[in-house]
Amino acid sequence: MYSIKAHAKVNIFLKITGYKEEGYHTLISRFMRVEELYDTIEFVPCKCDTFTIEGCEDIPLESNTIYKAYKALNAHTGDIDILNFFYTHKVVVTKRIPSQAGLGGGSSDAAAFMRLVKESCNLLLSTEELAQIGAKIGADIPFFIYNYPSANVSGFGEIVHPFEEPALPLEIFTPEIKCDTAKVYQTFHTYLLRNVDSTSFFGWDRMDSRTLLNLIQDPIVLNDLYPAALATYPDLEQLDTKGWFFSGSGSSFFRIREK
Repeated sequence: MYSIKAHAKVNIFLKITGYKEEGYHTLISRFMRVEELYDTIEFVPCKCDTFTIEGCEDIPLESNTIYKAYKALNAHTGDIDILNFFYTHKVVVTKRIPSQAGLGGGSSDAAAFMRLVKESCNLLLSTEELAQIGAKIGADIPFFIYNYPSANVSGFGEIVHPFEEPALPLEIFTPEIKCDTAKVYQTFHTYLLRNVDSTSFFGWDRMDSRTLLNLIQDPIVLNDLYPAALATYPDLEQLDTKGWFFSGSGSSFFRIREK
């Protein structure tokens, strides 16, 4: 049996830098791996008539990022070994990362799947090639492909530069509110895009995460999507989140867990 951990991430900061005609926003963000929160992806021996995933029954197969990754790998490589492998193995997902929570669970699952397929089927693909394939599926996937503890991510998410620091010990709080990323971005685009100021976060990409969180303690300043999420999901304002920071498009909050 083959197994791999698919870790969650948080965004230490997230700043929108622009908008492209293709319909996507560009950004710069510090992604950090959450060491103690992860899904598990396993390839379990099983005679399968078709590609089979267990543990994600609430997600239609065509919408599942793991299935999209499977299709993308097949299309890119044309490697018959991938098809044959999944006639004799099923994918079993043990979910721990909450969905629509700003923690990258779906993207992390897809990236971990791709990394495990590369190992299991002896694919002759570099990490860079795997990340390029992943970028066509989801903006966060390249970060998870590289599997850095911390990285500066820019562009549409496809530009990933490791940042030399260990992953911080983090405490995660996820309320019973699910945030639709597309809706949060639409709110930002409609009401807040005009306020983008690239000078307001100059030098943040060179500052270590602990220092940055100690220096700038306002989650609205650190994450451009937080005001958009508050406007889209007003129930977020009712939460007692003093001392917490907002991750991605939400709805999760995080803070450094002090020993």
